Amino acid sequence: VSDASGCSMITLLHTGAAKFPQNFLSRSRQAVSRLFPAGVLKGFISIVSRKLASHGFGASMAAMSSFPPQRYHYFLVLDFEATCDKPQIHPQEIIEFPILKLNGRTMEIESTFHMYVQPVVHPQLTPFCTELTGIIQGMVDGQPSLQQVLERVDEWMAKEGLLDPSVKSIFVTCGDWDLKVMLPGQCQYLGLPVADYFKQWINLKKAYSFAMGSWPKNGLLDMNKGLNLQHIGRPHSGIDDCKNIANIMKTLAHRGFIFKQTSKPF
Repeated sequence: VSDASGCSMITLLHTGAAKFPQNFLSRSRQAVSRLFPAGVLKGFISIVSRKLASHGFGASMAAMSSFPPQRYHYFLVLDFEATCDKPQIHPQEIIEFPILKLNGRTMEIESTFHMYVQPVVHPQLTPFCTELTGIIQGMVDGQPSLQQVLERVDEWMAKEGLLDPSVKSIFVTCGDWDLKVMLPGQCQYLGLPVADYFKQWINLKKAYSFAMGSWPKNGLLDMNKGLNLQHIGRPHSGIDDCKNIANIMKTLAHRGFIFKQTSKPF
């Protein structure tokens, strides 16, 4: 039901954007309900929402969705990839450092930080590491050191307004390994400080188990399967894993789940 400008009456009624007398709105809603079954109407509204999103109205439409507000303004989704082999090499070193900034109100990705890191103790990647992560030698050669990357993370955090004390943000990882073991362990080995914002996080596996009542033994693969989601990209690609984490979080949030910190304070 559209006028000459293509503006849908259904959209206006759904968003409340039209300022009409109450009795007119009531009669219009009844007429629309008679014309369209509930499922068709819901699907049409979904299509209109996507169309509006393509014209820059995505955030405002998402903000009007029904899922409850989260405790954090932003979620910082993080998933490291590190040097590895069989048997495991020591020390492991971070070689991919991706972060997605997820808006806690809309659960949409607002910004991305993504860098590869040059390992210094074991500068040559093993064939096992390349096969597992998809990261080849040329992707880490000549890249910044971990110390330089951490400095750039801090600059990105400042630019995104995440260091403002009034802004509540928290990292999200698939497991506790990234921020409980990998980053503090490598920083200790290199004599680098660990920023306070890396010292609290949400373990998505624990959040998923709270929401769904089962532990995802196979991590992202089990969580995607449990939520009927398509896996994004390549397993063990840091940036692709972050996208899967964000997608799982968005789905759980739309189901009414409220994310809480799962790590113990340092």
